[in-house]
Amino acid sequence: MPMEEKIDLTVDGWQSRYDDGKTGWDRGESNPMLMRWLKIQTLTPCRILVPGCGRGHEVITLAAAGFDVTAVDFATSAVDHLRDELDRRSLKATVIQSDLFALDHHHCFDAIYEQTCLCAIDPNRWGTYEQLLACWVKPGGQLFAMFMQTDKQEGPPFGCDLPTMQTLFGSSNWDWMGDPVEVSHPTGMHEMGSVLTRQESK
Repeated sequence: MPMEEKIDLTVDGWQSRYDDGKTGWDRGESNPMLMRWLKIQTLTPCRILVPGCGRGHEVITLAAAGFDVTAVDFATSAVDHLRDELDRRSLKATVIQSDLFALDHHHCFDAIYEQTCLCAIDPNRWGTYEQLLACWVKPGGQLFAMFMQTDKQEGPPFGCDLPTMQTLFGSSNWDWMGDPVEVSHPTGMHEMGSVLTRQESK
């Protein structure tokens, strides 16, 4: 019986995906749900964090729309590509190469755009990541999340089914605003676009 391939979620593992062209999560353009949120002004210019930004298509869109954007990724290829694209387009954003779990930005952001970061994290660390998101965004701020839906038993991407997400992002920290919206993904999977508001401190 062949040995089961170990999933490498380290910085080297993600860098190798870029090196090998295994970047199926990358649409090559901004997510259509982000474009819709901008068009209907559900999301308006503010100080926003994009964790696990990858090559940063959404970062480019947000910067061009007048947002004060901070983008974080730990893969060198992703960070270098994004910085080059920002320079080429004469746009400004703060791009940080770092492990998200080492990021210290307490209540710095009015909003967070979460797209392909959660589904790339070992589910055993999701609870810690949720707490970080709650820490990074200001009370009353919003989380714009694209929760990846997949029937795959292994990841990445790890399936972020809505019942699990509603438990993870529970009422102690978050209020869910309206019904999630389904968005197709080029891989054949789909995402559920959801807006959550960080509860005010009591």
